[in-house]
Amino acid sequence: MELADIFRALANERRLQILEWLKDPVRNFPPQLHGDLIADGVCGVWLADKLGISHPTLSEHMRVLIQAGLVTPTKIKQWTFYRRDDIRIAEITKAIEAAV
Repeated sequence: MELADIFRALANERRLQILEWLKDPVRNFPPQLHGDLIADGVCGVWLADKLGISHPTLSEHMRVLIQAGLVTPTKIKQWTFYRRDDIRIAEITKAIEAAV
């Protein structure tokens, strides 16, 4: 985990919004046909639509979040579902606190 990757991920308002929504996916998204909102995460289609962005743009945001260790992807059929990695986020929070 590189702190630069984490800061890059957190420096974008849309990525911060995604992390906030994924904190409580049941409240922020409707039930999905495939994939459990809690266990599997939120379908990238829902995230892109809610942000009002294209799917390729969402893919880039998610790539940055995954690289930073903030989000975990799960493939189900032809879709990718995303959920926060709260254990990793807690570790990252401790690392940031130790660095400052």
